[in-house]
Amino acid sequence: MIDVCNPNQMQYLLKKYGFHFTKSKGQNFLTSRWVPQEIVRASGMDAHCGVLEIGPGFGPLTQELCLAASKVLALEVDTSLRPVLNETVGNFDNLEILFTDALKADLPALVSSHFAGLRPVACANLPYYITSPVLSKLLESRVFERVTVMVQREVALRICASPGASDYSAFTVFCNYHAAPTLLFDVPPDCFMPQPKVTSAVVQLETRSAPPAEIADEAMFFRVVRASFAQRRKTLLNTLCAAFSQLSKQELSALIASCGISPTVRGETLDIAAFARLSNALFGRLQHV
Repeated sequence: MIDVCNPNQMQYLLKKYGFHFTKSKGQNFLTSRWVPQEIVRASGMDAHCGVLEIGPGFGPLTQELCLAASKVLALEVDTSLRPVLNETVGNFDNLEILFTDALKADLPALVSSHFAGLRPVACANLPYYITSPVLSKLLESRVFERVTVMVQREVALRICASPGASDYSAFTVFCNYHAAPTLLFDVPPDCFMPQPKVTSAVVQLETRSAPPAEIADEAMFFRVVRASFAQRRKTLLNTLCAAFSQLSKQELSALIASCGISPTVRGETLDIAAFARLSNALFGRLQHV
């Protein structure tokens, strides 16, 4: 097995196939063996798992996934990596690589056709520029038991933030609605080639079988969440007035208070249960407008 974390071996392969890093694709590939090993260990996957990997790069994480899981399906958008991956991971008979855009892939269909009888999980070193859309797609697909990803540290902190914290955001609520996240460990810039300018972190999301609170209408729930974070310096009442102009300020104030929430608080202080009460009340009220 080629040591893809050996800079000399990888420089040889890059020169051999004329590969050049593409900044627009966010290509920062792992060069420290402990990182993919620790990601796989912390993910808890075993021989009963089918793993979706997004962006295998040179294949350091792919190698460890193939050693641990029953089946690995890797999605790679850069076709120029085909000959490199053929040398670094082409010897694994439990691996299939599809050269396609993960954001355009039908994830439920892929899981159904490739992981029959296996526990589906996702594991990836996500390119920084598509972290949020890819993670959103993974969670919204509702087909993975667990999602373990390496992302920019500030994104990991945002995913795991608590209500009222400066990192708490609409994306935090989205992730926690779909899963229970845990920040696992940091990965310094010198573990990559080329080295990014920021620290990375690995976060694990245990997907939920049901929302953490009773939701009358999911679309309304996220509409309220987005509105509440749209203007962070404004009170909850003022942000909702801008988003639900069909209701008067007095009506909205009374509705917020009826949910046990002060109209003068900021949306960034609400937890999922509070957002659920508020969105359920708004959903019921708007049925009569």
